[in-house]
Amino acid sequence: MLRSITLVLALAASLAVLVSGAAGGNATPAQFPVTITTPDGKVTVPRRPIRIVSLSATATETLFAIGAGPQVIAVDDQSDYPTAAPKTTLSGFTPNVEAIASYRPDLVVTSYNPRGLVESLTRLRIPVIFHDAPKGLAGAYQQIRQLGLVTAREQGATRTIRGMKSRIATIARAARGKAGRLSVYHELTPDFYSASSASFVGKVYETLGLENIADEADGAGTGFPQLSAEYIVASSPHLIVLADSVCCGQTPSTVAARPGWDRINAVRTGSIVRVHDSIASRWGPRLVSFFRAMSRALERL
Repeated sequence: MLRSITLVLALAASLAVLVSGAAGGNATPAQFPVTITTPDGKVTVPRRPIRIVSLSATATETLFAIGAGPQVIAVDDQSDYPTAAPKTTLSGFTPNVEAIASYRPDLVVTSYNPRGLVESLTRLRIPVIFHDAPKGLAGAYQQIRQLGLVTAREQGATRTIRGMKSRIATIARAARGKAGRLSVYHELTPDFYSASSASFVGKVYETLGLENIADEADGAGTGFPQLSAEYIVASSPHLIVLADSVCCGQTPSTVAARPGWDRINAVRTGSIVRVHDSIASRWGPRLVSFFRAMSRALERL
């Protein structure tokens, strides 16, 4: 009789674990509190968060990709992907601390720290992860890994990183054979702000084997120098990437109509690529889409 009761209890316990696991999706058993180290310092998350507010479009994409979407209760007004994200009027650029705190978050993720946002939320005892744009692919993968750790979604993060690495490596290998000594101009705004190899997006072009015309103009190493029309025309890049098509209505036609730009290699060959602003400005899972777009552009050169 005792043995039967013990068996029933064991089966019940096993069933409870299975149900709990199913309810949590691909949640990974984790020991909390969890402490991670970011460039901004150490952050301790005391327990598995279930009320996450994301003020970073990149973090929002990552959280949903690794399986932590059900834990996200609010995202900022720039988080337009995925469509399932609970979008709000919260701003990551001009944040309102009281509005953020009203969601009673147990974790906030941001890619900016305007007006001491991180410090203000920390004083309210709300854990904040500040993930600024990384310097390269390794930094992007590290951020995904950290978000997986603090949300108990390590398995999802590992799968996401593995998939990204594999696809990007395949694309880069093929692209480098075509790139040769081809050059690229990445346009952030119609007044010719660009992205050099000191920026994250610049590292994408570097990985593909492209020469970036903005590098020589970025003497200060800001990553985002403002070029001149004369400089761009003289550099005559083989590829022009428009990351200002959504925000500013730039198209291959508007570029071709600029005075003197008909002498640029990319304009003469029609090698002008429009990349959605959101894909070109983020460093999360959809980075693969950016690599694919550049690979297709190189195939047409």
